[in-house]
Amino acid sequence: MTIDLRADPINLAAALVDIPSVSKDEAVIADTVAWALREQTEGFEILRHGNTVLARTNRGLPTRVILAGHLDTVPIADNVPGRFVAGENGERLLFGCGSVDMKGGDAVFLHLAATVAEPVHDMTLIFYDCEEIAAEFNGLGRIERELPEWLDGDLAILGEPSGGWVEAGCQGTLRARITTSGTRAHSARAWLGDNAIHRLAPILERLAAYQPREVDIDGCVYREGLSAVRVSGGVAGNVVPDAAEVDVNFRFAPDRTLDQATDHVREVFSGLEIGFERTDGAPGALPGLSAPAAKGLIDIVHAHGSGGVRAKYGWTDVSRFAARGIPAVNFGPGDPNLAHKRDEHLPVTQITQVTSMLRSYLMGDK
Repeated sequence: MTIDLRADPINLAAALVDIPSVSKDEAVIADTVAWALREQTEGFEILRHGNTVLARTNRGLPTRVILAGHLDTVPIADNVPGRFVAGENGERLLFGCGSVDMKGGDAVFLHLAATVAEPVHDMTLIFYDCEEIAAEFNGLGRIERELPEWLDGDLAILGEPSGGWVEAGCQGTLRARITTSGTRAHSARAWLGDNAIHRLAPILERLAAYQPREVDIDGCVYREGLSAVRVSGGVAGNVVPDAAEVDVNFRFAPDRTLDQATDHVREVFSGLEIGFERTDGAPGALPGLSAPAAKGLIDIVHAHGSGGVRAKYGWTDVSRFAARGIPAVNFGPGDPNLAHKRDEHLPVTQITQVTSMLRSYLMGDK
């Protein structure tokens, strides 16, 4: 399978959508991207590492910009191959699995690698696998552990869908399992038992009454959220259960550390007789908008007039770069609210707009 990096990035995005690449099944798309970078770009050192493809220039320029995007998608839902559809206002839309998250962004980065001949920044491109599943499989995490020098730079741009806005930093995420215990008994003699599911009631009441915090950092407003995401309990239809559990997810502003976020969730349920275990977590990323390399991009976006700067709701891999002291932003085509949906789609004009803005930034235009 071949792709043309110099073609209109809209067509390139459609070609990428047509290559199935569900998490852990990215070999074909990684082969395709690696071949295209080797055959259609100049001045790049190119490395294949598993199903992650790395490329970088070494021109000795004063700054280095990292363009990073994941190649994998969530499971296909009868939405591959992709298709172009005219929207209600006549706007051309690209439908297909991964069109928003994030093959539109990948197409922009690949096209720019092949067509920006004289950038003012050295460039590193990272196209990685397994972003959509558990963090232990994340290809960018693997690069961080095994080839950390590839993550060095002055600014990292993640091609996550942001509607052509710069979405700065990201929220942290924490998952915790809260357990209750009771005494098992026959349901015909329920008074002999202690129902662990009933003991979940005050936990759920506190979640329902929870008032999330809003935090303004560098002009970006992050809104936190604490939600029950799974409830489990019960043994059989005639047994009073002696154990029950609820999983909660806390999305927290990047001014909290992961440990501070954990302490806060514990405090929400203080005074209840429960078990508490943090099962997963990742810190957020501060906006970092004052960094000179980031300011240049923001100036371009404001000058273009089609977007601006806002907080990123949700966790993305910008957190990995922020932890290394590298300012990082999310910037790509597509509405993040449409990611993972059966009718996932984006207006193709956003691909054109993001390509134009990033081209101006990489070439040092004002």
